[in-house]
Amino acid sequence: MDVLLIAGLWLDGSAWDEVVPELERLGHRPVPITLPGQGDGAASATLEDQVATVLAAVDSAADRPMVVGHSASSTLAWLAADARPERVAKVVLIGGFPGRDGTPHADFFEIKDGVMPFPGWGPFEGPDSADLDEEAKERLASAAIPVPEKVANGVVRLVDERRFDVPVVVVCPEFTPAQAREWMAAGQIPELAKAENVEFVDIDSGHWPMFTKPGELARIIAAAAAA
Repeated sequence: MDVLLIAGLWLDGSAWDEVVPELERLGHRPVPITLPGQGDGAASATLEDQVATVLAAVDSAADRPMVVGHSASSTLAWLAADARPERVAKVVLIGGFPGRDGTPHADFFEIKDGVMPFPGWGPFEGPDSADLDEEAKERLASAAIPVPEKVANGVVRLVDERRFDVPVVVVCPEFTPAQAREWMAAGQIPELAKAENVEFVDIDSGHWPMFTKPGELARIIAAAAAA
């Protein structure tokens, strides 16, 4: 199966470098996606540009692909299911949940000079970064790509309710499946609450398992594809 891999904020396609070989060994065709404005130097990129890039990868896949979104890019994966419900075989969300229609995509931190730079590790203290040592933190922070303002503040638009028929796997790193189910039951994840088929899978890691548990993450993704 073609497996489209979309990393979260401040990351480009190289975030999956340690996951890709294991997915290939397990018989899949991983396709890491570098998003406009997050690795190609296009600081003027918009959320619509990023969605278009993901959809182009969906359309060019050899068969019905599985779309994997990490963190804020869980929304991009869900937007792909919304735009191509007949083409997307499954959506995998790693450490994130889909945004709601009419809400900003990722307006989480301060915009400076037209971009949202990585804010440092302060906001991610605790379970998010507990499995990253200081060297890894320095490496990730130095490689972080500022997110264009029109991506961070872009408005999510969902239009096709057939997206709720697309199976979803939620990979739970810094939170547990039980917590995710509680949030969904409490109405905090309305898009997933309407989905017909949602599965939760635990992984004992922080928010960036592609760096700290790449082999285990690859096996989880491969199992989702096989199912």
